[in-house]
Amino acid sequence: MAEPWRDRARRAVEWNWRLRSVGDPRPHYVICGKDALAYYVARAMLESELPTGGARVTVVVPERYRSNGPDVAGLRGVRVVRSDRLDVATFEAAGLAGATGLALLHQDDVGNLHAALCAQAVDQRVRQVLRMFNGTLADGVRKLLKAPVEVLSDAEMAAPAFVAAALNEVDPSSFQHREKTLRVARRADVRPQDVVCALAHLSETQGVQLLPAEQAGADLVLAEATGQPPGTEVAARRLVRARRRRRPVAVVLGAVRGFATRKIGIAVMAVLALIAVLGALISRAEDVSPLEALYLTLVTTLSGADPDTTKAADAQIMQVVLNLAGLALIPLITAVVVDGIVNARLALHTGRLQPARVGHVVVIGLGNVGTRVMAQLREYDVEVVAIDKDPEPRGAALARQLEVPLIVGDAALPETLVAASVADCQALVVASTDDVANLEAALAARDLRADLRVVLRLFDGDFAERVEETFALGVSRSVSYLAAPAFIGALTERAVISTIPVDRHALPVAEVPVAVGSELDGRPLGVVNRDGQVRLIARTPAGGARTIWWKDLDQRQVIFAGDRLTVVARRRGLDWLTRQCAPPAHPVPVPVPRPAGSVHGGVHTPVAASPSVPGRTDSGAGAAHPVAPAEGASPTTTGGPPDEFELTRRHEGPGE
Repeated sequence: MAEPWRDRARRAVEWNWRLRSVGDPRPHYVICGKDALAYYVARAMLESELPTGGARVTVVVPERYRSNGPDVAGLRGVRVVRSDRLDVATFEAAGLAGATGLALLHQDDVGNLHAALCAQAVDQRVRQVLRMFNGTLADGVRKLLKAPVEVLSDAEMAAPAFVAAALNEVDPSSFQHREKTLRVARRADVRPQDVVCALAHLSETQGVQLLPAEQAGADLVLAEATGQPPGTEVAARRLVRARRRRRPVAVVLGAVRGFATRKIGIAVMAVLALIAVLGALISRAEDVSPLEALYLTLVTTLSGADPDTTKAADAQIMQVVLNLAGLALIPLITAVVVDGIVNARLALHTGRLQPARVGHVVVIGLGNVGTRVMAQLREYDVEVVAIDKDPEPRGAALARQLEVPLIVGDAALPETLVAASVADCQALVVASTDDVANLEAALAARDLRADLRVVLRLFDGDFAERVEETFALGVSRSVSYLAAPAFIGALTERAVISTIPVDRHALPVAEVPVAVGSELDGRPLGVVNRDGQVRLIARTPAGGARTIWWKDLDQRQVIFAGDRLTVVARRRGLDWLTRQCAPPAHPVPVPVPRPAGSVHGGVHTPVAASPSVPGRTDSGAGAAHPVAPAEGASPTTTGGPPDEFELTRRHEGPGE
């Protein structure tokens, strides 16, 4: 069938879009994805405060798709290219040649690798950021691609936050930078001399205050790791030690209940009760001891007895009834054994044959995030039970390797939750990829136990916040919201070292270089710190000198070009700092050496020093670094507006 004329017209407009972009100085980013991660990355690029008017963003989405969270194609200001295949033709239509960066954010490792190879055929110099779950494949991609590439895993970044919420602890994020290892902790859990900076002040009235001005009163801090285990590991060990011993009677009764069906069990119990009553009557009639009565009853029931006409009538009746009960008991025992074996095989296959557990953590959904959460909990020796609809989910092989029982079934059904002993678990982590199914499972679990701690994964960050406030389901997390800052930093070539999740916020830790002639070149270190936005923790002087950490930083020290500033910041604060450290929009002319005086007709005439004029600078003379202005004075400009990012690469690619 011929392609409709509307589609042909739309494709023609998309293919010729680059002709209208000639001479556009804004950096161009191509984002391929359809879920919430692509939405947050694209929105952050559009909201960047570049002096040239922001960035140009092209989003490549499938022809027809359904988004669980916010729709990336609905963002204002993005150019949308619809294609089901990420091939060379699609990237040419998106104007990839000469672009600044490419983000491949689909949840398909092999598909992203194929797209990266196609993009490399279009432009080998474009920076690529890939989303991958398989760590081995990610290492191979870094060696395979010739283009500058960064491979990140959103599941690996978000899993520590889910584990911390499940154990009712702070996020155990730790990272290594230069020669130090830093981690997130509560202020009460670390020594005062190990505190690097305050991260957040948590209060019920004012909410979460990030990077507060009051350093001493902050509840959450960034501290140096000195060998003491983080709070999450301590909580996991405490949970393992405090796990109650299982009650033997309850375990036996549970095993009996799960061994046979209810009807067969009732029949067996009725026959055994009849045999017990007849045994008591024989004991009275024969005037024998209880042990002898038990012996006579069992022998008569199981093997029968020789007829004896000399016995009394009541004894003969009891003997006949016992023989009949024995005839019924033997097939019932056979049925119980056969039914128990069949049920056990089925239960083992579906994961429903599980002993009673106490103090464990139930993980629903063994996708990318659920698998990472399960693995990290097992590293802490916390008992885990997994639930998934798919008999062979992504994390099934790892679950068998870690000896984690997998229950196959719908987590919204009460019998599935009962099989996982949700009523006695420590916490429930709902981490599947369906928001509706996650919410249903969380509400069903709350029906079994009202005070259960639930960690809920939702794609939309705003929806997660509203669900947490309305339904009081514990902690709601958005994986995409937690991982987006790292992808944004990699796409814009910022040296993002780590991302620290705090409640529903994310604080990137980045290292920003100071360019020659930038706003911070020659300014004191004190101007870098901004309450609620940026906190300086280290400075690496130019020339590869040793890093100066927070303990030895002097706010009066002057920043020189080539220095690298390590900061903890919010996204807008990092944008401001990057803009302050970027080179000027117009290159600063290199001063030409000349004598101190003017030359008239070959005769050198000294010139007396003239007083400085406010607002005017001498382009021919001056210090290598300008003197820092007085406190409260505005910084001087260097001939043009500052850039948003460090250095935006300009390619002389075709069509740009």
